[in-house]
Amino acid sequence: MSSSTSLTIKEDSRETVYFSDGVRRIDYIFAFVDHDDEKKQKQRYSFEANLQETFHLELERVDKEMSLDGRTSFVKVNIPFDVACLYAEKLQIKVELHEVPCEEKPSGNFVQKFMRLGMGGSVQESNEPQNLAVPFRNDLREAFVLDNPDTFLSGAMRSRIVYHILARCKYLDDESKPRFGIDRLVNNGTYTAAFTMHDSKYWQDSADSPEDCARARLYQQWGRPFACQILQPHNLIRAYYGDKVAMYFAWLGFYTRMLFIAAIVGTICFFYGVANARDTIWSKELCDENIGGKIIMCPQCDQQCTYWRLNTTCTATQQSYLFDNQATMFFSIFMGIWATIFLELWKRYQVSLAPHHGLSLAEQAGERPRPEYEALCTKHRYNPITQEMDAYMPWYSTSWRLCTSAVTVLFWISLVLVCIMAVIVYRLSIFFVMASNFPKQLRKNEIVRDLITPAMVTALTASCINFVVIMILNQLYVRVAVCITNLEVPKTQTAYENSLTMKMFLFQFVNYYSSIFYIAFFKGKFVGFPKDYVYLFGRWRNEECDTSGCLMELTTQLTIIMVGKQIWGNVQEVILPWVMNKLRLRGSKSALENPNLKHKSRWESDYRLQDLGRLGLFYEYLEMVVQFGFTTLFVVSFPLAPLLALLNNLIEMRLDAWKFVTQYRRPTAARAQTIGVWQQILYGLAMLSVVTNAFIMAFTSDSIPRFVYYFSKHDTHNDTVTHTMVGYINSSLSVFRIEDFQPWSVPNTVPYWFNNATDLNCRYRDYRYPPGEAHQYELTTVFWHVLAARLAYIIIVEHLVFAATFCVAYMIPDIPQKVLDRIKRERHAMARIVREWEVQHLRHSLKVNDGEMLSDEIEVDTS
Repeated sequence: MSSSTSLTIKEDSRETVYFSDGVRRIDYIFAFVDHDDEKKQKQRYSFEANLQETFHLELERVDKEMSLDGRTSFVKVNIPFDVACLYAEKLQIKVELHEVPCEEKPSGNFVQKFMRLGMGGSVQESNEPQNLAVPFRNDLREAFVLDNPDTFLSGAMRSRIVYHILARCKYLDDESKPRFGIDRLVNNGTYTAAFTMHDSKYWQDSADSPEDCARARLYQQWGRPFACQILQPHNLIRAYYGDKVAMYFAWLGFYTRMLFIAAIVGTICFFYGVANARDTIWSKELCDENIGGKIIMCPQCDQQCTYWRLNTTCTATQQSYLFDNQATMFFSIFMGIWATIFLELWKRYQVSLAPHHGLSLAEQAGERPRPEYEALCTKHRYNPITQEMDAYMPWYSTSWRLCTSAVTVLFWISLVLVCIMAVIVYRLSIFFVMASNFPKQLRKNEIVRDLITPAMVTALTASCINFVVIMILNQLYVRVAVCITNLEVPKTQTAYENSLTMKMFLFQFVNYYSSIFYIAFFKGKFVGFPKDYVYLFGRWRNEECDTSGCLMELTTQLTIIMVGKQIWGNVQEVILPWVMNKLRLRGSKSALENPNLKHKSRWESDYRLQDLGRLGLFYEYLEMVVQFGFTTLFVVSFPLAPLLALLNNLIEMRLDAWKFVTQYRRPTAARAQTIGVWQQILYGLAMLSVVTNAFIMAFTSDSIPRFVYYFSKHDTHNDTVTHTMVGYINSSLSVFRIEDFQPWSVPNTVPYWFNNATDLNCRYRDYRYPPGEAHQYELTTVFWHVLAARLAYIIIVEHLVFAATFCVAYMIPDIPQKVLDRIKRERHAMARIVREWEVQHLRHSLKVNDGEMLSDEIEVDTS
């Protein structure tokens, strides 16, 4: 039993977006499978009756006999014109005014054209309002463009209004308690789905589309997988999907555009390293048989490792110079300033988007509570602002919920740290095994021996294992984060998304970046020296960096995690929905044999698509923000990171557009003025990147020790001071007498050439006095000079970049002047319309009063 009209739909009316009468437009669809569950039947009847009686929506049911599977029934929902006008005013939706043109033209200079690239092209697009839009007022209908009741509001606005009603509609459960909202009914299985319909098929136009086949146009202009078009039809996206989706794609386009600059500079820095990798003096010394070939290095692990010659790391040293050179110093400073410019320009641009999105900067309307919050809060208190009784949650209930949430988040972060520690133990143990059991066939091949070393094998396998662990923990934590956020019961949808965002990003930050932080700031820093090595848990000797430093390993770790995450993300976001849609389509093919059904209905075609969900964009933002962290936090170790991010984003925009248009149901439109809390997270990453890159250059890179040596080592000839790098390799290695090894550190075997060596010493990376001196094995003054230079570099670079970013932020105004002018024009136009309406109303009242007085005089004369 239902209060909605139940009827049999003709075959020719199944391919439509209208009711069976061909007049009323379908604004929303409910789907359900009736299992003779009286409780759910009662809830559906109560909910649909309230929609009709309280909110005056119009419903029409399609019986299950007319569905492909013979089990699913559908309910069409239409919002009448008068109801739409009422809620358009209530939600402050902007509508175009008659005869008030926008009078805004896009700037023609190169810089501003570049800044618009990928965001929507020209401002005067086909879907750009030609007239000024102001918040709708129901009592001033004549002033607005209402020529067509079906199109005066875009499809996105209509779905937003309908969802606003559906989320607040009451229904009764089996205990006759009032409940709220369509989301609760979908979650408990009363309805299997509730969604907005697409206006047409994506591969062809539809004659009855009320939105001029916007979906088909989006596919042709934007959603085709191999479209080479960079410009995005921003206004068409906004009109079809709503402000929130349009804001995401505007941000993604803007971010991708800014990556062009960073990618060009990073690529130039990389090729600078390629051009000079073999020409550096220290590389030539290290690779020289008479210099590096005669330097014997101490074993890298206890007992199983043996002595080795320095020139065996010739290839690794030359490779590390690709990323560890003078250009990367400049690049680290450049990226700190670039990140600030990007965020400031985006903040400015997103403000300029607000008027185009039908939003006003002056709007401060409070967000309504979530239906789940209203349903769970049984207590009410007086609100002096609204002068109404508002539902609220007592402090003791909020406290235990927040404590439970915090403990859960800390537990999962601790679990990530434990996994990282396990990977570190794996690195220590596998290096020990590889060093003692490395295949002899590989040792004999000189080329393979230089490329495939125990250290490289350890780094690659550990990075791959760490990546797999990261992906597994991500999948598990997503569900946990949603559960504990639901437990907190945030009051508004914005508060809900902000709470979930902080939990997810905090976990993702630790999960993705902790292993990179370990290599960048801890590996090789607490090793000790051959006579007094430092051991992890008293068992595993701490890892040492290669003679060329840990920067190459940091680059390897960053590349594997960054590229692997991007590939996995695209597979998960694109291929998985496509496979699921194919499986659902195969499951419904048997119904096509029904002679009464030649085609699927439009609503059933959409029902078979994947549901984006209310958190669909959340995961899109999270993916891009984590990528922004990779691109900025550790970019000094991998200048090609912006280029990889750029290539990924160009593919990401195409794939996201394709899946939105073809693989997902049309999401319910939502309001958005900014990208929300992501803006603060991006600012935090930008500030942190200045610190991390400065520390990487100071303590992980060898640039600072080389600079110290260069300026301290000089020759004076004919009153001319000449600086040189000759002898740097020898000066950066300390000497250790092998007789001073601890018994557990002495290698079990020695190479054949070591027996013929006349020098019974080995070398290691550090600045310590040689044996035989009064302060043997103590730190030399060079160590303290290098440490002072490192700290000075950090202080100078941080202050320089922070000062530059402050100046950039100060020079770029947050709100463009044209936006301020538009707001003033909106206020002026609205005040003029109200004034004209009041004048007309006064004239009409005077005319009516004069008419009544004249009729009274006539009656008196007649009598």
